[in-house]
Amino acid sequence: MKRSIISSTEAPAAIGPYSQAVRVADTVYLSGQIALDPRSGQMVAGDISAQARQVFANLAAVADAAGGSLQQAVRIGIFLTDLNDFAVVNQVMEAVLQPPYPARATVGVAALPRGARVEADAILVLG
Repeated sequence: MKRSIISSTEAPAAIGPYSQAVRVADTVYLSGQIALDPRSGQMVAGDISAQARQVFANLAAVADAAGGSLQQAVRIGIFLTDLNDFAVVNQVMEAVLQPPYPARATVGVAALPRGARVEADAILVLG
């Protein structure tokens, strides 16, 4: 099994012992992204909408570095510290992606790194 490590300076550097993404054949596994600004390394200011937009921008940057786009996502996982934010994150996702949408799971969690309110990961199939 040949693995290729994917990284992008347009997305935040990993804040732990993991890669931004790993490609195996035509499948790319994107690690979870929170709303860190890739230039400052700080959480973006604003509400859940601002955080969700940054999360998807970070995922898109990694997808681009892998030679693809978020439109090739077959699955997205979303983690929310407040499930009341579900509708707002749906609106952001709908603005970022076009039908047909990928499969998705949304999970409520007690906390996320750096006080983030939302995190998302993705699996892409290229080709």
